[in-house]
Amino acid sequence: MTSPVGSELLPNARELFDIPDGIAYFNTASLAPTLRTGLVAGEGALLKRAQPWRIQGADWFGAAEERRALFAELIGAAADDVALVPATSYGFAVAAANLTAPPGSRILVLAGEYPSGIYTWWRFAERTGASMLTVGREPGRTWTEAVLDALAAHDDGVAVVSVPRVHWTDGALLDLDRIAEASRAAGAALVVDASQSAGAIPIDMRTLRPDFLVSVGYKWLLGPFGLGYLYVAPEHQEGRPLEENWILRKDSQDFARLVDYRTEYQPGARRFDVGARTAFELTPMALAALEQLSAWTVPRIAVTLAATTARIASAARERGLPVPAPRGPHMLGITVPEGLQRRVVAALEEANVFVGARGSAIRVSPHLHTTGADIDQLLTALDAALNRP
Repeated sequence: MTSPVGSELLPNARELFDIPDGIAYFNTASLAPTLRTGLVAGEGALLKRAQPWRIQGADWFGAAEERRALFAELIGAAADDVALVPATSYGFAVAAANLTAPPGSRILVLAGEYPSGIYTWWRFAERTGASMLTVGREPGRTWTEAVLDALAAHDDGVAVVSVPRVHWTDGALLDLDRIAEASRAAGAALVVDASQSAGAIPIDMRTLRPDFLVSVGYKWLLGPFGLGYLYVAPEHQEGRPLEENWILRKDSQDFARLVDYRTEYQPGARRFDVGARTAFELTPMALAALEQLSAWTVPRIAVTLAATTARIASAARERGLPVPAPRGPHMLGITVPEGLQRRVVAALEEANVFVGARGSAIRVSPHLHTTGADIDQLLTALDAALNRP
């Protein structure tokens, strides 16, 4: 993958994470380690929450708006375009509730996609009379080519294209700019799952222009579980939210007038916010993570992780183990001989090397805590596992 122009490698940041020596953690794509600043912020938030008289009216809104703005900046969007959601499934549900499809049209998804990116569209298909178009990838072909070919073959019948930036099982890369252009030409809505890319690969909504983009916060955004994000294109911001909670209504900051019920919503995508978005105990942890990502910058994170994964990919290929190409800079799937995946993952864990088993691959996903010693530990344990009788 080409490095972003002007980006430089970041120094190793293991000291910013609570990862003991001897632990080689390569499973950020499943659950990121928490930053030490996040732990401190979380502890402070719990102490404050234990004394609720310290919480003022403005506290219900200020930190949530800061979180919204920081995420928007990371993806090149306006804060008004971002809704605060709890999970990928919630974001997909918002998208599905505000899109439509003619009977007989198709919803394009990838084979082996993350379940939340499938189940929502099953229900959508039942409601609209559309059908699923599952795109597979032939050997020697890229996911981008597969999607573009499918769109060309069904250029008058695809209503929704729902794809990620990288495939969640092995990090195989999709060229979303080309897919977005083809989707628009076909008159299809574009929904992007950025859970495995936001915070690790530069994204710019001003050029990508999807209809919806969703991301969890506990993977590459380094935040806590339960705080996610949904980009909603301006043309969909007058749509219907999944729930009608009090805080998304206009003037909800005026607690004394909450029983003066309002038909109007807060501006922009805020109408799609989940109830209890304030999350007093967790929001400070998410802010600490987003602030650190902003300080590092996503282009520099991407180029630094690309150097790490390039070393691992090269070593895998030297051992005759395939890795995907093209792929994202931050993760890769290593294909081991058939039938050995579970045994290899268990053997790695015994050696304090933690990876993920997804699809047919051993998914390796480092971050800025990863050291050269961690990579050596991974490769040594991998060799031992593969050579074990």
